[in-house]
Amino acid sequence: MSNDSIQHKHNDRRGIFFLKEDDQTIAELTYSLEDGVMTIDHTETNPSHEGKGLGGKMVEESYAFAKANNLKINPLCPFAEVMFDRNPEWSAVRVG
Repeated sequence: MSNDSIQHKHNDRRGIFFLKEDDQTIAELTYSLEDGVMTIDHTETNPSHEGKGLGGKMVEESYAFAKANNLKINPLCPFAEVMFDRNPEWSAVRVG
């Protein structure tokens, strides 16, 4: 798998989108899943990789996943909330 591809792992209740470089996680987004709602609770980028838009890519990936799977998103994480505010076209998947 290439270094720039976002990976996703999940079970019935929790999930994570993450990006690795040289076997080190450099960005991640975690969420809980309940009743068709993904609650994004944490987004983090390794300090040495900040400013590259990786956190935004994590939120974009979670949006695409939610849209493809008919889920809603509650952007509880402040960073994810800002990303949703900046992308009004995502409002269809955002919990009202």
